[in-house]
Amino acid sequence: MAERDLDGFVDEYHRALDAFFSGDAEPVKTLYSHEADASLANPFGPIAVGWEQVEKTMEHAASNYRDGRATSFDTVATYVTPALAYLVELERFEAKIGEQEESASGALRVTSILRLEAGAWRIVHRHADPITTPRAAESVIER
Repeated sequence: MAERDLDGFVDEYHRALDAFFSGDAEPVKTLYSHEADASLANPFGPIAVGWEQVEKTMEHAASNYRDGRATSFDTVATYVTPALAYLVELERFEAKIGEQEESASGALRVTSILRLEAGAWRIVHRHADPITTPRAAESVIER
């Protein structure tokens, strides 16, 4: 039962990311946990913890995208329990990013942790970064 319900939630999550890549965080925000332990780690800044910080961080992240859409989702791993699940995906998108006037393609390595809250799946944590190919060990050094 939980896995079937999760499939519908993931479809809704993927559709919400179309709006996100157009600059609208609202559809994703409705799928997110509003609890104090909600967290978000995205490519535009430090980790946000707690719904108020997550919401602000999500709005800022969405504001970096315009006229975009999600183009594909490659699922790498999924694990589902009756109350908790995770997804590891490669998300691909097209959008105008930042001040650019030209549309560009991009990809994000994403881990989403989901849990049941009041009988509905919610995103409790999302980590997204642009590391989708191997990098040198020195790439982790701060300069």
